[in-house]
Amino acid sequence: MNFDAVPGNLAQVREDIARIQAHEGLSGNITIVAVTKGHPPEAARAACRSGLPDLGENRVQEALAKMDELPDLPVHWHLVGHLQTNKAKFVPGRFTMVHSIDSVRVAEALNRAMKRRSEGAVLPVLLQVNVGGEAQKSGCDPAEVEELAGQVVTLPTLELRGLMTMAPFTDDENVQRRVFRGLRRLREQLQSTGLALPELSMGMSDDFRAAVAEGASILRLGTVLFGERPL
Repeated sequence: MNFDAVPGNLAQVREDIARIQAHEGLSGNITIVAVTKGHPPEAARAACRSGLPDLGENRVQEALAKMDELPDLPVHWHLVGHLQTNKAKFVPGRFTMVHSIDSVRVAEALNRAMKRRSEGAVLPVLLQVNVGGEAQKSGCDPAEVEELAGQVVTLPTLELRGLMTMAPFTDDENVQRRVFRGLRRLREQLQSTGLALPELSMGMSDDFRAAVAEGASILRLGTVLFGERPL
Protein backbone atom coordinates (compact mmCIF):
# COMPACT_ATOMS: atom_id res chain seq x y z
CA MET A 1 0.00 0.00 0.00
CA ASN A 2 1.01 3.58 -0.61
CA PHE A 3 0.92 5.91 2.41
CA ASP A 4 2.15 9.04 0.64
CA ALA A 5 -1.05 10.86 1.66
CA VAL A 6 -0.31 10.61 5.40
CA PRO A 7 1.57 13.96 5.73
CA GLY A 8 -1.23 15.86 3.98
CA ASN A 9 -3.92 14.07 5.96
CA LEU A 10 -2.10 14.86 9.19
CA ALA A 11 -1.76 18.52 8.22
CA GLN A 12 -5.53 18.68 7.66
CA VAL A 13 -6.21 17.06 11.05
CA ARG A 14 -3.95 19.54 12.79
CA GLU A 15 -5.64 22.42 10.97
CA ASP A 16 -9.03 21.15 12.16
CA ILE A 17 -7.75 20.85 15.73
CA ALA A 18 -6.42 24.41 15.73
CA ARG A 19 -9.65 25.77 14.26
CA ILE A 20 -11.88 23.99 16.77
CA GLN A 21 -9.74 24.91 19.75
CA ALA A 22 -9.80 28.56 18.69
CA HIS A 23 -13.60 28.46 18.26
CA GLU A 24 -14.13 26.80 21.66
CA GLY A 25 -11.61 28.95 23.50
CA LEU A 26 -9.43 25.94 24.28
CA SER A 27 -5.68 25.51 24.32
CA GLY A 28 -3.16 22.81 25.08
CA ASN A 29 -1.35 20.16 23.13
CA ILE A 30 -3.25 17.17 21.81
CA THR A 31 -1.40 13.89 21.28
CA ILE A 32 -2.36 12.08 18.11
CA VAL A 33 -2.05 8.31 18.44
CA ALA A 34 -1.86 6.88 14.93
CA VAL A 35 -3.85 3.64 15.06
CA THR A 36 -2.27 1.13 12.70
CA LYS A 37 -4.78 -1.67 13.34
CA GLY A 38 -5.36 -3.66 10.16
CA HIS A 39 -2.62 -1.84 8.26
CA PRO A 40 0.80 -3.24 7.32
CA PRO A 41 3.99 -2.11 9.09
CA GLU A 42 4.55 0.46 6.34
CA ALA A 43 1.76 2.52 7.91
CA ALA A 44 3.74 2.77 11.13
CA ARG A 45 6.81 3.90 9.20
CA ALA A 46 4.75 6.52 7.36
CA ALA A 47 3.35 7.86 10.62
CA CYS A 48 6.79 8.09 12.14
CA ARG A 49 8.19 9.89 9.07
CA SER A 50 5.30 12.35 9.29
CA GLY A 51 6.15 13.28 12.87
CA LEU A 52 3.80 10.95 14.75
CA PRO A 53 5.84 9.03 17.34
CA ASP A 54 2.79 7.57 19.10
CA LEU A 55 1.25 4.47 17.51
CA GLY A 56 -1.80 2.54 18.65
CA GLU A 57 -2.98 -1.03 18.26
CA ASN A 58 -6.21 -2.71 19.35
CA ARG A 59 -4.89 -6.24 19.68
CA VAL A 60 -1.84 -7.30 21.64
CA GLN A 61 -0.72 -9.97 19.17
CA GLU A 62 -0.94 -7.70 16.13
CA ALA A 63 1.01 -5.04 17.99
CA LEU A 64 3.74 -7.44 19.04
CA ALA A 65 4.19 -8.66 15.46
CA LYS A 66 4.65 -5.08 14.24
CA MET A 67 7.02 -4.23 17.07
CA ASP A 68 9.15 -7.23 16.16
CA GLU A 69 9.17 -6.23 12.49
CA LEU A 70 10.04 -2.61 13.30
CA PRO A 71 12.51 -2.90 16.18
CA ASP A 72 14.42 0.27 15.35
CA LEU A 73 11.44 2.54 14.74
CA PRO A 74 11.64 5.38 17.33
CA VAL A 75 8.01 5.25 18.44
CA HIS A 76 5.84 4.69 21.49
CA TRP A 77 3.21 1.96 21.29
CA HIS A 78 -0.21 2.41 22.92
CA LEU A 79 -2.66 -0.42 23.55
CA VAL A 80 -6.02 1.16 22.77
CA GLY A 81 -8.16 -1.99 22.57
CA HIS A 82 -9.57 -4.27 25.24
CA LEU A 83 -6.92 -6.06 27.31
CA GLN A 84 -7.65 -9.64 28.29
CA THR A 85 -6.10 -10.75 31.56
CA ASN A 86 -4.22 -13.59 29.84
CA LYS A 87 -2.54 -11.07 27.54
CA ALA A 88 -1.32 -8.81 30.36
CA LYS A 89 1.98 -10.70 30.49
CA PHE A 90 2.91 -9.35 27.05
CA VAL A 91 2.50 -5.68 27.96
CA PRO A 92 5.55 -4.91 30.16
CA GLY A 93 8.43 -3.44 28.24
CA ARG A 94 6.44 -3.26 25.01
CA PHE A 95 3.70 -0.68 25.48
CA THR A 96 4.06 2.93 26.61
CA MET A 97 0.46 3.31 27.74
CA VAL A 98 -2.63 1.13 28.12
CA HIS A 99 -5.88 3.01 27.43
CA SER A 100 -8.31 0.25 28.32
CA ILE A 101 -8.32 -0.66 32.01
CA ASP A 102 -11.98 -1.41 32.70
CA SER A 103 -11.95 -3.62 35.78
CA VAL A 104 -9.97 -4.32 38.92
CA ARG A 105 -9.27 -7.81 37.58
CA VAL A 106 -7.52 -6.45 34.48
CA ALA A 107 -5.61 -3.87 36.51
CA GLU A 108 -4.40 -6.47 38.99
CA ALA A 109 -3.31 -8.83 36.21
CA LEU A 110 -1.31 -6.03 34.62
CA ASN A 111 0.19 -5.07 37.97
CA ARG A 112 1.33 -8.66 38.54
CA ALA A 113 2.84 -8.83 35.07
CA MET A 114 4.70 -5.57 35.60
CA LYS A 115 6.09 -6.79 38.92
CA ARG A 116 7.39 -9.96 37.30
CA ARG A 117 8.87 -8.50 34.15
CA SER A 118 9.72 -4.81 34.60
CA GLU A 119 11.37 -4.35 37.95
CA GLY A 120 11.01 -0.77 39.11
CA ALA A 121 9.05 0.36 36.05
CA VAL A 122 5.71 2.17 36.21
CA LEU A 123 3.19 1.95 33.36
CA PRO A 124 0.80 4.84 32.60
CA VAL A 125 -2.79 3.64 32.22
CA LEU A 126 -6.23 5.07 31.48
CA LEU A 127 -9.60 3.82 32.69
CA GLN A 128 -11.99 2.95 29.88
CA VAL A 129 -15.49 4.16 30.68
CA ASN A 130 -18.60 3.13 28.75
CA VAL A 131 -20.19 6.56 28.94
CA GLY A 132 -22.71 5.77 26.19
CA GLY A 133 -23.92 2.64 27.98
CA GLU A 134 -23.60 0.47 24.87
CA ALA A 135 -23.77 -3.26 25.60
CA GLN A 136 -21.36 -4.14 22.77
CA LYS A 137 -18.59 -1.85 24.03
CA SER A 138 -16.04 -2.49 26.75
CA GLY A 139 -15.57 -0.10 29.62
CA CYS A 140 -16.68 0.25 33.21
CA ASP A 141 -19.99 1.83 34.12
CA PRO A 142 -19.67 5.56 34.92
CA ALA A 143 -21.12 4.86 38.36
CA GLU A 144 -18.21 2.50 39.08
CA VAL A 145 -15.34 4.68 37.87
CA GLU A 146 -14.59 6.33 41.21
CA GLU A 147 -14.27 2.98 42.98
CA LEU A 148 -12.15 1.56 40.16
CA ALA A 149 -9.87 4.60 40.18
CA GLY A 150 -9.45 4.28 43.93
CA GLN A 151 -8.27 0.70 43.56
CA VAL A 152 -6.01 1.28 40.55
CA VAL A 153 -4.07 4.05 42.30
CA THR A 154 -3.09 1.56 45.01
CA LEU A 155 -1.29 -0.68 42.51
CA PRO A 156 2.40 0.23 42.66
CA THR A 157 3.37 -0.47 39.06
CA LEU A 158 0.50 1.43 37.43
CA GLU A 159 0.18 5.20 37.11
CA LEU A 160 -3.38 6.35 36.57
CA ARG A 161 -3.22 9.18 34.03
CA GLY A 162 -6.82 9.71 32.99
CA LEU A 163 -9.89 8.32 31.25
CA MET A 164 -10.82 6.92 27.84
CA THR A 165 -14.13 6.39 26.05
CA MET A 166 -15.66 5.68 22.67
CA ALA A 167 -18.76 7.47 21.37
CA PRO A 168 -21.58 5.60 19.60
CA PHE A 169 -21.13 5.14 15.85
CA THR A 170 -23.27 8.04 14.71
CA ASP A 171 -22.95 11.14 12.56
CA ASP A 172 -24.91 13.13 15.14
CA GLU A 173 -22.35 15.53 16.62
CA ASN A 174 -24.68 16.34 19.50
CA VAL A 175 -24.63 12.70 20.58
CA GLN A 176 -20.86 12.53 20.17
CA ARG A 177 -20.31 15.67 22.21
CA ARG A 178 -22.70 14.53 24.93
CA VAL A 179 -20.66 11.35 25.46
CA PHE A 180 -17.33 13.16 25.42
CA ARG A 181 -18.70 15.84 27.75
CA GLY A 182 -19.76 13.05 30.08
CA LEU A 183 -16.20 11.73 30.23
CA ARG A 184 -14.84 15.21 30.89
CA ARG A 185 -17.26 15.68 33.77
CA LEU A 186 -16.31 12.29 35.20
CA ARG A 187 -12.68 13.42 35.09
CA GLU A 188 -13.63 16.63 36.92
CA GLN A 189 -15.49 14.59 39.53
CA LEU A 190 -12.44 12.40 40.14
CA GLN A 191 -10.12 15.38 40.22
CA SER A 192 -12.25 16.87 42.99
CA THR A 193 -11.25 13.87 45.13
CA GLY A 194 -7.58 14.78 44.74
CA LEU A 195 -6.59 12.68 41.74
CA ALA A 196 -4.42 14.29 39.07
CA LEU A 197 -5.79 13.06 35.73
CA PRO A 198 -4.34 15.06 32.85
CA GLU A 199 -5.42 12.78 30.00
CA LEU A 200 -8.73 12.38 28.19
CA SER A 201 -8.37 9.83 25.39
CA MET A 202 -11.45 10.32 23.24
CA GLY A 203 -12.12 10.82 19.58
CA MET A 204 -11.47 8.61 16.57
CA SER A 205 -11.50 9.31 12.83
CA ASP A 206 -15.27 9.85 12.55
CA ASP A 207 -15.75 11.93 15.69
CA PHE A 208 -12.44 13.53 16.64
CA ARG A 209 -13.71 17.05 15.98
CA ALA A 210 -16.41 16.64 18.62
CA ALA A 211 -13.80 15.24 21.01
CA VAL A 212 -11.50 18.20 20.46
CA ALA A 213 -14.39 20.56 21.19
CA GLU A 214 -14.97 18.79 24.51
CA GLY A 215 -11.35 18.95 25.63
CA ALA A 216 -9.66 15.75 24.42
CA SER A 217 -5.96 15.50 25.14
CA ILE A 218 -5.41 12.29 23.13
CA LEU A 219 -6.98 11.36 19.78
CA ARG A 220 -6.88 7.80 18.40
CA LEU A 221 -6.85 8.18 14.62
CA GLY A 222 -6.57 5.55 11.91
CA THR A 223 -8.69 5.90 8.78
CA VAL A 224 -8.44 9.69 8.59
CA LEU A 225 -4.64 9.31 8.38
CA PHE A 226 -4.10 6.06 6.49
CA GLY A 227 -7.30 5.57 4.51
CA GLU A 228 -9.58 2.55 4.73
CA ARG A 229 -8.11 -0.68 6.03
CA PRO A 230 -7.44 -3.36 3.43
CA LEU A 231 -10.01 -6.17 3.35
